Parts: sequence; structure tokens; C-alpha cells
Amino acid sequence: MTGPEAGHGERLLQEFLASVHTTAPTKLSSLVDSYAAKLGLRRVVIYLVDLQQRRLIPLSGGEQLLVDQSTGGWAYRALGLRVTATADGTLIAWLPLVDGVERLGVIAVHMDSLDSTLLDRCRTLASILAMAITSKRAFSDRLVQRTRAGAMTLSAEMVRALLPPRTIGNEWAVSTAVLEPAYNLGGDAFDHALTESTLHAVILDAMGHNLASGLTTAIAMAGLRSSRRNDGGLNESVRVVDEVLAEWLPDQFCTGIAIQLDLPNGLLNWVNCGHPPPLLIRDEQVLDHALERPGEPPMGMPATLAGTPRKVHQMTLEPGDQVLLYTDGVTEARVADGGEFGLTGFTGSIIRATAAGELASEALRQLMHSILERQDDVVRDDATILLIEWRPPA
Repeated sequence: MTGPEAGHGERLLQEFLASVHTTAPTKLSSLVDSYAAKLGLRRVVIYLVDLQQRRLIPLSGGEQLLVDQSTGGWAYRALGLRVTATADGTLIAWLPLVDGVERLGVIAVHMDSLDSTLLDRCRTLASILAMAITSKRAFSDRLVQRTRAGAMTLSAEMVRALLPPRTIGNEWAVSTAVLEPAYNLGGDAFDHALTESTLHAVILDAMGHNLASGLTTAIAMAGLRSSRRNDGGLNESVRVVDEVLAEWLPDQFCTGIAIQLDLPNGLLNWVNCGHPPPLLIRDEQVLDHALERPGEPPMGMPATLAGTPRKVHQMTLEPGDQVLLYTDGVTEARVADGGEFGLTGFTGSIIRATAAGELASEALRQLMHSILERQDDVVRDDATILLIEWRPPA
């Protein structure tokens, strides 16, 4: 498809992009359908992944798909293209919805035939929709509701409102995280952000499992972000949290690790505030005690009380290294015989999955589902995992 016809398609996509900006989230599916026929497509179905990444839910209603047992689920898991045919000969192109490196869902594009021009249009359509969904769900309860399977506690609602995308990344590194319980979250949280030269990451675990825990985490998250965005270093950022928690929630504390990874040279800096030490995975092996350092007080228990400032630790990573942060709800999860999942259980799962070529985000999704299945989908404590991969360009 070349010449004027191809140019007409490009103009339609530009019109669609302009229309997306002014279309209400509840009208997004209708807008897509109105342009589908003009682009040579029969229809387009938008599927959003649910909060626990188990189901793909059609935005306009209808049959849900299982992420682990469907063609659409394969497109989501692998971030790849799959084409299937129906009994009447209709082709369906399944494409992932991705904003940056964050997986949002998939689209199913129904058409009579497929060529390179139509495929390019489908990919452009998926890109536009991914950006629109990311933008509109910030103010659309409808988009949020479509991805939930139950009611959420107030503490979980508060903490989840502060969470960044599950996965961020660029050509130098990727950071991805999962956490449970989805609807009854207490004091666990994570954060990550990128600048031109630095990856920032945080994992938090506040004392308890109630609204006070959520408030503690929210304050810690806000304090770390505020200091970071004012160019504060790790020590300064943790000091801000220490002081604000000691002043406003003196009976609460929060363990955590704050990380800065210098992307060009792989220099890892971190502060550990009473939290399980990070793990270093290199060449498909966990390096024993590689990032283990003397413990320090949790946030909210100012280090000045111990007579020493916070210690910023350093280590230079090698290309391909993975740094794994977790909360004790992961290692203390129970397996079938009543024992604990432990470090070996969950690190082995990640190593096997990534060695087999799985995306880091997919490896964590599978791992968290495995933990939940071992406990009949009920976790005794918040469980959070954050994985960083440093993969500098060759």
C-alpha cells in the first residue's frame, strides 16, 4: 500500500491522535472503532491488564482473557506480535500496549488481510492508545475500576496512589517491581525514577499493617522524593525522612533501602535503614553477602541517636548485573509443607526465568503468582520485590 492511499492513512492517524486528547476515557473504545474502518480495519478491542496481572479485561466489556492461557496473554508476556485467524477467515493481530517499558495490556485488531502498511498502522495505533491510557487513567475512575477485581482498603488506596509505574527503563537499565496483597496493602511500597545519568530506586516496609503503616510509608515516600527532586543526596534524603517521622509519627518507623545507580559507569550507591540487605545476581548466581553491610536504624529512628551518620555504601556493578530488593513478606511466605519460601526459593525463580529469556517484569510477575499460589492467594504480610538490571550499551 503506497502513494495517496498510504498518505491518507497517515492523515487519519494524525486526526485520531488529535481526537484522543479531547475524548473522555469512557469514549475511548468508541473513538477507536470510528477510525478503525477508515484505516482498513474491522474493529479494535482494547484490553487492560488487571492489578495483579492475571487477566486482560476488555475496556468496552465482554469476555476476559487469562494472561497465562491466551494468545493475547502471550503478546502481553513477551511484548510480541501474534496473528490468529477466526473460523470465518478474519485475521486478529494481537499487539502489546506499552508506555515506555511499562506493560498496560494488549489490543486485538480484527481485519480481512494484513500487509506491512496495515501492521505499521496497528503499531502506531497501539502506541497512541498506550500514551492515552497512561494519561487518562490519572483522572479516570472508570479506567482504574476496569483493572480491579475487588474493593481496596483505605491504606492500600493511599499507598497505591503514590506508586510509580511497575517498570521503568532506558538503554542503560531497567527497574521493575511487584507487590501484594493487591487490595489490602499495609506499609510496603517502592519507588523508582530516571534522570539523564542516574537510576533512583527505593523499597519501604513500614511497621504494622494498618492505616498508620500506610501513613508512615506515604510520608517516607514523599520525603525521599522531595529531597531527591531538590538534588539531595542519599544521606540527606534519609535524614529528611528520619526527622519528619520522628516529629509527626513518633511511634512509627519504616525500614528501607534507597539506591542511586550511576548509569554510565555502574557505580551503585545505597543506604540501608534496618532492611534485609540487597542481593547481587551475576552470571546467573547470587553472590553471597556481596551487598551485605553493617545494619543501621530504620527511618524514623534518627541515626543521630546512635551517635553516627547514615553510611552510604558503594560498589561498582558489572554489565548484566541484577540488584534485588525485597521485603520480609517474600522470604517468610509459606510453601506447601509449611516451611518458608526463603531466599533460595525466590532468587532461583528469577534466575531461571531471566536465563530463559523472560523480561525482568515478567519474571517478577511469575514469581509473585507462584508465592500467592503456595498460600492459597493469601499472604500473611506485605510482599514486595524490586529488581534492577544494569545493561549498558555494548
